[in-house]
Amino acid sequence: MKPVRHNCLLPMLGASLIALLPAPVLAQTVQAVSQSDKAEGAKAHPQLVEEFGGAVTGSQAAYVEAVGKNIVMQSGLANAKSDVIVTMLNSPVNNAFAIPGGYVYVTRELVALMNNEAELSGVLGHEWGHVAARHAKKRQSAAQTNAIIGVLGSVLSGVVLGNNALGKLGQNVFSQGSQLLTLKYSRKQETEADNFGIEYLRRGGYDPRAMSSVLQTLANQNALEARLHGSSATRVPEWASTHPADGPRIKAAMVKAGAPGKGVLNRDKFLSGINGIMFGDDPKQGTIEGRKFTHPDMRFTFEAPQGYYLVNGTRAVAIGGQSGKGELSMGAYDGNMDAYINAAFAKLTPQGQATVKPEAIKRTTINGIASAYGAAQVASGNGAVDVVVFAYELASNQAVHFLTISQTGGASSFDSMFGSMRRISASEASAISPRKLVVITVKKGDTLQSLSARMAYTDNQMDRFLVLNALSSASTLVPGQKVKLVTY
Repeated sequence: MKPVRHNCLLPMLGASLIALLPAPVLAQTVQAVSQSDKAEGAKAHPQLVEEFGGAVTGSQAAYVEAVGKNIVMQSGLANAKSDVIVTMLNSPVNNAFAIPGGYVYVTRELVALMNNEAELSGVLGHEWGHVAARHAKKRQSAAQTNAIIGVLGSVLSGVVLGNNALGKLGQNVFSQGSQLLTLKYSRKQETEADNFGIEYLRRGGYDPRAMSSVLQTLANQNALEARLHGSSATRVPEWASTHPADGPRIKAAMVKAGAPGKGVLNRDKFLSGINGIMFGDDPKQGTIEGRKFTHPDMRFTFEAPQGYYLVNGTRAVAIGGQSGKGELSMGAYDGNMDAYINAAFAKLTPQGQATVKPEAIKRTTINGIASAYGAAQVASGNGAVDVVVFAYELASNQAVHFLTISQTGGASSFDSMFGSMRRISASEASAISPRKLVVITVKKGDTLQSLSARMAYTDNQMDRFLVLNALSSASTLVPGQKVKLVTY
C-alpha cells in the first residue's frame, strides 16, 4: 500500500487468466500490431505501471526485457524488437499480462518463482498470444462487462471476500481502490494463447515442456499460500488466478509440448539474470510479517486479529478471515474526518444508487492518534451485514482507514485490530529492509534442511525453499547445483 492518486481509469486491457485444455491447432486469426493499438497501449502504459507499484529497473529488468522481446519476435507480428515494450513490475503478486500495442508485463514475484529462461519465455509468450489473437477486442465486443472489476477488487473479492454476501457487497467497495480494467478470457481463448506460447517456445529453440513445469510451480505455490493462510479453500492472486493449475491442466501442457529432449532451458543464465531481485513486499509499499503490517515510510503499524491474514496491494491491504473481511486504504483528506468517513461509506454502493451513511460518527484517540469511526448496517443478498469505517489522522492532510464487513453482530471481532494502530519510531522504520532473492551454489555437505534454514522467514522455511526451487522433500542436492534463497 502506498499513497497514490485516485480515479485513474484505463482503456480496455487484456489480463491473463489462463486455463489449459486439450490443445487445438493455432488459430489463423492472428493480426499484426496496428498503429491504433500502439497509440492505445502508449496511453495506458504509464497508468498501468503506476497501478502495479512502478517498473523495476536495473540488470534484472534488462534481462527480462531481452527475453521477452526475443520470444515476441517468434510470433512474426513485430517488425523489430523496438516495437515491443516488456516491463517487469514492482509487485509482490504473481501475475503476467499484455495489452494491445506491443506491451507485455510480468511481476518480479512471478519471475522469482520461475527456474529457467524457457519458463519465463513460455509465460510471456502466452501473454503475447492473447494480443496476437486480439482476445481483448473480442471479449469487449462480446460485452463481457460483468467480468470487469479492478485488480484489487479481484484480489479481495476472489481471495479475501469469496463469493458469499460479504464478497458481493465487498466488490462494490474494494474495486474502487484500483480502476485498472481487466477482462476474463474464455476457456477457448486461454487454450489458444497457451498453444501460441508453446509454439513460440519451439520456434525460439526452447524446451516447450517449460509451460507445464511453470504451471506445476504455480500450483505448488498456490497450495503453500493456502496452508500459510490456514485454509485449503483460500487462494491468493496468481498467474492463472481464475483457473488454478491442476493435474489435468499440467498434463495437457505436457502432451502439447511433445516428447522430451528438444530445446534448451537456459537455467544457469536465467538464475544469473535474476540474482538479487527483490522478493515479497517492497518496504515503500509496506511489509507483512504474519498478521502484522508495517509501513516504514508512513510510519505506522497494525496487527490483524487472531485467525485473520493480510494481503498487501499497491493501493490497499486486504484483511481476510472466517468472521469478516476488510481492507486498510486511504483517501483524500483535508482535515474533515466526518467527510472522510462518509466518503468511504459512499463507495459501498455502485454509482447512481443510494449512498450508505453511517450512524453518528464518534471520535476517539488510539495510541495517541486522533481517530474517528462510524458504523452502518447494510443490506446484502443474504441478509444484513455490519460495516465499520475506522479512520486515523496521520497528518493534517493525510488519513488512513479500515473498512470492515462482518455478519450482523460480528463487528467486534475487529476491535483488537482497530486498537492496534500505532506510530512507529524512526529506528523501527529504519530496521525494516526488503527481502531479496540470491542464487547460491550448493557445496559438499549442504542439505535441504541446512539451506532452507537460511530462508529469511520465521515459519515454513522448508516448504518455501522447496516451492521456490521446484524441489520435493525427496530431492537430493548435488555439489555445484545452483539454488535460490530468500534473504534480507
